[in-house]
Amino acid sequence: MITVRYFAAAKAAAGVDEERFDAPPSTLATDDGAAPSAGPFTLGALLEAVQAAERPGAAADAPELSRVLSRSSFLINGVAAKDHAKPLSPGDTVDVLPPFAGG
Repeated sequence: MITVRYFAAAKAAAGVDEERFDAPPSTLATDDGAAPSAGPFTLGALLEAVQAAERPGAAADAPELSRVLSRSSFLINGVAAKDHAKPLSPGDTVDVLPPFAGG
């Protein structure tokens, strides 16, 4: 299970603070370093699942989640991740950080 946490505009667009996503078991990297049998479940694949999920809690005036995701930065377990091909492992936490304004 992968936990996705949303902040600021991403939280408004998703309508939730966080969600959990199950990846196909054959796509997750294992803790012992064994290669997944069907290719890794990546940050990019997770973002596709995030966009495809239905969320009845999103406000009508909230920005579109796909638009927010396209402009966001991501952390995997607190470490910046720019490569959408980055494999995910069970228990990972992905933070969605849209651009922040202000000073």
